[in-house]
Amino acid sequence: MTNPKTSLSVKLYKGDAKVLIACNLDKKDCVNLAGFTIQCKAATLKPYYIYNMLQFKDPAQHAQVATEPAQSSINAPFQKFRWLHVPGIIHQQEKVVYGTYIYTVYPRYFENNILLPIDKTLAVIEEIEVNAFAKGPIELAFTRGFTQSQAFTRHFGPKAKFKPYQAPLLFNPKTPAGTNNLGESYTYEDEYKWSGFTAREKIFDLVKSVVNDKDLFLDLFAYDLSEPDLLRYFLQLGKEGRIRIALDSADLHHNPAHPKAEDQFETAFRQIDSRPGGKDSIKRGQFKRYQHHKIMLVSRGKNRAPVKMLSGSTNFSVTGMYANSNHVIIFNDTKVVQLYQQLFETAWAGELKLNTFLTSDLAKKEYAFDLSGIPMSVTFAPHEDAFALANLQKIVTRIEAEKSSVLFAVMGTDTVTHGPVAPALIKLHEREDIFSAGITDSTNSLTYYKPSSLTGIRVTGLPNATILPPPFAEETPINIGHQVHHKFIVCAFNTPQAVVWLGSSNLAEGGETENGDNLIEIHDQEIATVFALEALALVDHFHFRDQHEAPKKPKDKNVPTPVPPKPIAYYLYTNGKWAASYFKTGDLHCLDRKLFA
Repeated sequence: MTNPKTSLSVKLYKGDAKVLIACNLDKKDCVNLAGFTIQCKAATLKPYYIYNMLQFKDPAQHAQVATEPAQSSINAPFQKFRWLHVPGIIHQQEKVVYGTYIYTVYPRYFENNILLPIDKTLAVIEEIEVNAFAKGPIELAFTRGFTQSQAFTRHFGPKAKFKPYQAPLLFNPKTPAGTNNLGESYTYEDEYKWSGFTAREKIFDLVKSVVNDKDLFLDLFAYDLSEPDLLRYFLQLGKEGRIRIALDSADLHHNPAHPKAEDQFETAFRQIDSRPGGKDSIKRGQFKRYQHHKIMLVSRGKNRAPVKMLSGSTNFSVTGMYANSNHVIIFNDTKVVQLYQQLFETAWAGELKLNTFLTSDLAKKEYAFDLSGIPMSVTFAPHEDAFALANLQKIVTRIEAEKSSVLFAVMGTDTVTHGPVAPALIKLHEREDIFSAGITDSTNSLTYYKPSSLTGIRVTGLPNATILPPPFAEETPINIGHQVHHKFIVCAFNTPQAVVWLGSSNLAEGGETENGDNLIEIHDQEIATVFALEALALVDHFHFRDQHEAPKKPKDKNVPTPVPPKPIAYYLYTNGKWAASYFKTGDLHCLDRKLFA
């Protein structure tokens, strides 16, 4: 939408329970631009201004609305041309309200370096539906994954943990977990609901639907398996003979001398099922390296009629659902569910072993579907070497041919991750002809924004301890192994040629030849946009933190750790110079504005 009085235009992009607000102005209207004030009218709630952490150094010198907090964007406009609004971080803290959201965006201006009062005649108003994302037979959902963030620290304090020390397998998440900075107590379940976000909702809704309908049956592929309330449901279904579980048996999940969580669950499951042969409703295996699928299959009746299935990168564990950044995808399509049922039966009959699976057609083919006009395909690992390499090279070929944008969030691109994808993602950021931004947990070949440069951005989700400048509170990283557990790549954002690869595959040749995995390819502009927004959120978030790492301790114990300089406080600019890079040819900010706005 545009405003005829100015050149301001606003585009809204639909994510999973979130919205990207992208603004644009002619360069002539950016003289003395102070930023953008954004008001949100969310469904039945009263209108509110979205908050901005940054403020003016001396707010009293600028036009301020006394009834609004200092961080309200009416008092502290956003000095960026796009902003990702994630309801539930500050406003709507209990649960995101779904429905029609009306956004009103105001350009703000300085006069003699002083912020002027808001001019409501310059507003652009646009609306969009905000909900857990669904299109046709496909549903998407995501964990929050921002344990190292101001929002998580504000909700749960800097010393939060995700489970009690030496907690038993089936501990009660309603147990008090701690007290936040405001003195408010919270439980582990409170953490789980906030951190698990829509992914937790979708996973539990699916499992509860099976528990509550005695005619439904659940087949489960699991890698990590430790979420206590999910385990209780699985044990209940085991007792009723309505579940089969294919569970990883690699060393990190199996240790007879010191049983892992998965070992403890296996023992409990075999004990609880008293039916003849019921103890055989769980199988352990690892193909060659890992049983790496994270899949739930729902069927009905004795004939196991297909109902729905869930896949993605999210492990059914405390870490996977509440600490990692992850996604799930649900298919409500009979043919897709039937194919995944065939996958389960084949792996089950083959005892989750490599050689028996490699002889099946599932390991050798790409399966294509048209889901109500959404082209999609899927491949199932492990594969023979040649097929695995060709499968990954297909992605690389598309990345190298891309003329618009590539955004991604993948777990690793270090030397351990072999195959063609990791080198292609590293080399990608040398290009100046496309917009590229991505995040991994690897710390090699990181690239940050450089003024007057078009090279892309690649950050890590596992920075060293940070020393953040005021007004940011210090954040304590939680020891979670991985922050970025996603495995997705988006090409050609916001174009009809958009494509996204997702699923459980780590996009590495070793995994594609040795793991039980599924790699999904979807050609759809709206679905690709949802994933692109998740990548943007992570890249923006950790780009700032990566640049404020604390000095690392020297390897030589005799060398003292460098004393970091006192961080300089961040304030909003008091002139329009901040916007110059967004209109400078040869600057990534300019490419960013053109791509999104």
